[in-house]
Amino acid sequence: MIGGLAFAFANPAILAALLALPVIWWLLRMMPPRPAAEVFPPLRILASVMKREETPSKSPWWLTLLRMLMAAAVIFAIADPVFNPRSNTLASSGPLALLIDNSWATAPDWERRVEAASAMIDDAEAKDLAVSVLFTGDRQHDAAPASAATARTRLAAAAPEPLPADRRSALAALKTAFKDTPPGTIAFVTDGIESADDKTMGALNEIGAAEVRVIEADGGQAVALTSTTNESSGMSVTATRLKTDDRRSLSIVAYDSRGRAIADGTIDFAPGAAIAKGTIEAPFELRNDFARLGIEGAATAGATHLLDDGFRRRRVALLSGEARDLSQPLLSPLYYINRALAPYADLIEPRETDLAVAIPELLEQRPSVLIMADIGRLPEETYPLLAKWIENGGMLIRFAGPRLAAAPADDPLVPVTLRQGERALGGALSWSEPQPLADYPANSPFAGMARPSDILIKRQVLAEPTADLVERTWANLADGTPLVTTAARGTGRIVLFHVSAEATWSNLPISGHFVEMLRRSVQLSRSGGVAGESKAAQAHTLAPFRLLNADGVLVAETGNSRPLELQPGKTPATTPDNPPGLYGSEDGFTALNLLPRDAELKRIDMTLAGPHTVERLARAESWSLKPALLTLALLLLIADAVIVLLMSGAFSRHRVARAASVLVFAVAASALFTPPQVHADDTRPGDEGILERLDTTHLAYVVTGEDEVDRLSESGLRGLTDFLTYRTTLEPGAPVGLDIIRDELSLYPIIYWPVSASAPMPSPQAVSRIDAYMRAGGTVLFDTRDQFSSLGASSSGTGPNTERLQAILANLDIPPLEPVPADHVLTKAFYLLTNFPGRYTGSPLWIEAQFENRDEPSNRPARSGDGVTPIMITGNDFAGAWAVDTNGVALLPTVPPDEMQREYAFRSGVNIMMYMLTGNYKADQVHVPALLERLGQ
Repeated sequence: MIGGLAFAFANPAILAALLALPVIWWLLRMMPPRPAAEVFPPLRILASVMKREETPSKSPWWLTLLRMLMAAAVIFAIADPVFNPRSNTLASSGPLALLIDNSWATAPDWERRVEAASAMIDDAEAKDLAVSVLFTGDRQHDAAPASAATARTRLAAAAPEPLPADRRSALAALKTAFKDTPPGTIAFVTDGIESADDKTMGALNEIGAAEVRVIEADGGQAVALTSTTNESSGMSVTATRLKTDDRRSLSIVAYDSRGRAIADGTIDFAPGAAIAKGTIEAPFELRNDFARLGIEGAATAGATHLLDDGFRRRRVALLSGEARDLSQPLLSPLYYINRALAPYADLIEPRETDLAVAIPELLEQRPSVLIMADIGRLPEETYPLLAKWIENGGMLIRFAGPRLAAAPADDPLVPVTLRQGERALGGALSWSEPQPLADYPANSPFAGMARPSDILIKRQVLAEPTADLVERTWANLADGTPLVTTAARGTGRIVLFHVSAEATWSNLPISGHFVEMLRRSVQLSRSGGVAGESKAAQAHTLAPFRLLNADGVLVAETGNSRPLELQPGKTPATTPDNPPGLYGSEDGFTALNLLPRDAELKRIDMTLAGPHTVERLARAESWSLKPALLTLALLLLIADAVIVLLMSGAFSRHRVARAASVLVFAVAASALFTPPQVHADDTRPGDEGILERLDTTHLAYVVTGEDEVDRLSESGLRGLTDFLTYRTTLEPGAPVGLDIIRDELSLYPIIYWPVSASAPMPSPQAVSRIDAYMRAGGTVLFDTRDQFSSLGASSSGTGPNTERLQAILANLDIPPLEPVPADHVLTKAFYLLTNFPGRYTGSPLWIEAQFENRDEPSNRPARSGDGVTPIMITGNDFAGAWAVDTNGVALLPTVPPDEMQREYAFRSGVNIMMYMLTGNYKADQVHVPALLERLGQ
């Protein structure tokens, strides 16, 4: 200290170097000896005309003074002058009571708090006062006054705890200890943060001390992370601080499991704001490697946010058996799944409709979950791929629908054995009523969710009763039938929702309950689909694995912490028994963070009724002149260097011109050698043919390889093309023969396939491409040309062409079929028809069954479904009736011979084409009576 000023030197011995300043002055002004002058007469004339370069014998006085100031600044900087005021008065009427917060917020300046407390203990020892020391982070409190040496020992043994301050129990112990004799001084060294139900100041008044001193650190520095959300664009992070009027920007860093910084972001606090949000933008794969988040420069438990597997964003692949996404998205099975999972997962969909190609491509992207909506049959080559993926930890979630209900019972990718067909609940032909949901079983991930009362199931697929059905059920209907079932496969899992993913079978997909069910199901999967189900998600009690200390570092020491109990529907919170950290094991763990989600830091109320003082920590206001002096010395050094360069002519005009010419040459060279831009050629063979067929609609047929069958197919479609041109506004182009494996199928609205038992069996690749074409919205018209009357008849009662068709359909995912109903749009798309004859008349035209209209009156004008059937089957030989030669003469007679039958065959073809091109537009006639009734009102 100097006089009465709060000013001192940390290293006063360095000031002895000031004695060297005269020596430095002498060295700076020292000059070389004067040279002897010798006169050489012949050169006297030259000496008078030549400009002599002279060196001054001594430096200018102002330059010497500048150098002296620089040397003095360095000497004073090394001596480290410091301003450091401290109050050192204590009341002598009683012991000193030290109440010290050792919460997570005190970790950065804990040494300063210890110094402040130690200084007050020294003052108490000088006045021979007893000292009582209590820490708000301790589990047990001993407030009995003791000697100063004992207080120092307790102070040295204390450390910050990774918990909020618990002042209530500490104040209770303090009241008990000083119930009879109040202390002279109570010094409350606080972290400045309000705790739950904080009444600290009122309790301090009740103790009755002669003096109360509240000591706090610099305000507004405590900051903590409260929540994270793994969104589609990045990791959203929420932080809170003590409210101040300053604008503050924080750098958020994401670390992997090895402690390496792999991404960062920024959180900006507006003036007066206590909560702010920021985003760490990183790719999906990189975000899944985040193990913890931290605030750069804030090493506390609050500034560290631990992440477990539950925070990782899953990659979910979506597959659908329907093709109504573009025309009517609300009828698409994937629409509600997409809306439910988009905030919580990264969704990927196949680029190809061919499942044989789409499924391997999706699995190569390492999804955690694969969701299949109403897919009954998959290509044979995909079953081993999916089985291996599930065995390695993938989760397959399936939704029921007409296709799954019609699938064979030996499907290996369902968790339970299913009954073929679906069960209708409610309606004119059912005795049962739509069923609500029952309470969720305790072993279900949906346990803890409130049972919804407004969700009704109208249709479901049933499971065969087995001994383990109860164990495999996650959700039931009120009548006890399963709604969601599951089964483990290796380290993976298969989950089946026994209802459809859109709102035709139930109103579950349009409820918020559907979102939570899907989210919980997806969270059971592991990131990348390479590990089994998390053991931590199944356990009810988790042992401490790694705990967070006050400095925000994970340590293996668990101390006196207890196992964490997880209860359904209850969020665990930090306590002295369960400090923040990771609970579980290396195979799976749950992260417990310091502050609850959306918590807010608030300042403690410093209002006291009695006499008190509020002051800063010892050395809290101290500041050193060393940085300022070193900065001054550096600026003087730079000024000295610039002056010397100016005096030596370093900035002469010709040197500046030379540097400018070098810069111009460098810019010109870089422009000269810049490589030209190149563009990739992404054209492929066959693109020219595709462009030629885009100008108009073409009818297409499958080339079977049999010349006679292919000739009749081409002639038949050419005859239908001419009929369409003459009778309608549609003018199709020439018919096109298709090689299913090589040609692009999506250009044609309908493909005619004449089935022939003598033709080669289509390859699995060809069948897979046809399945993809039908799934994408196209229609295939199978014509066996042998008048088969029942698709399910035995092989002994069917012809060879029908048997070949059954072999082809065995590898296709087709919906349930029915003959064209009398009220279907096909009967009135252009002509009014009652049947669909071809060369023969005995076979019905089979199309996709419309189950949602099964219970409706049969005399209604049209059905309400707007989708077009992906498959048509007939045995009437349409192409044989349509086939004409170049003169328009029929090539084959009808059976029986009747030209009107041929006319109706052409009309059937017209109706099929209009139906394919316009959809069920005439189904809107069903709304006409309602509209007329409203207009009449």
